[in-house]
Amino acid sequence: MNINADYSQRVVINHHDLPWIPSPQSGVERRMLERTGDEVAKATSIVRYQAGSHFQSHTHDGGEEILVLDGVFSDENGDYPAGTYIMNPPGSSHAPYSQTGCILFVKLRHLGADQVEREVLNTATAPWYQGLVPGLNVMPLMQQGSGSTLVRWAPQTYFNPHRHYGGEEIFVVDGVFEDEHGRYPAGSWIRSPHMSLHKPFSKEGCTIFVKTGHLLS
Repeated sequence: MNINADYSQRVVINHHDLPWIPSPQSGVERRMLERTGDEVAKATSIVRYQAGSHFQSHTHDGGEEILVLDGVFSDENGDYPAGTYIMNPPGSSHAPYSQTGCILFVKLRHLGADQVEREVLNTATAPWYQGLVPGLNVMPLMQQGSGSTLVRWAPQTYFNPHRHYGGEEIFVVDGVFEDEHGRYPAGSWIRSPHMSLHKPFSKEGCTIFVKTGHLLS
């Protein structure tokens, strides 16, 4: 199965426009943003756990990143409320579940040899740092290798035009993100290819998950 698998193409999707597709585990559904492969796949998805649902124990051959968007996600290592970021490195395994139900942003099988230690960060309490322009604040998520970052835009914040070496991937967590190409409300996923150019801003303010430099292949 190939869904938006050509990294040379710009893609814009709001996951709210996509159907929920059942997974092999009862009560766990997905909205597929990009995918290369079948059940064992390199993929980016929105995943929904119904209350009381669980997934069988499995190994992350290429690692996994999770951002909990709503509810409480759990595994044998702990409980992770909305706003928690989890990086499970290549070769790790767990048996995830949710007692109350949850919605996740998930990236599967795209990490490398420089991600070796599991990372968990509660973004509700972690510090923000000043960004490159007034009104922009950043929160590093992954600490190993080419990391992922949360970026918070105050209303009426404008950034400089720039190119994305190795591409850029954005998921809009809340608010409305914009650039000269369009307007992207919460739930939007934007993947821009290697050396693409834009001038981003936010009139209303927003929080976005950003990953850069990982789309050369």
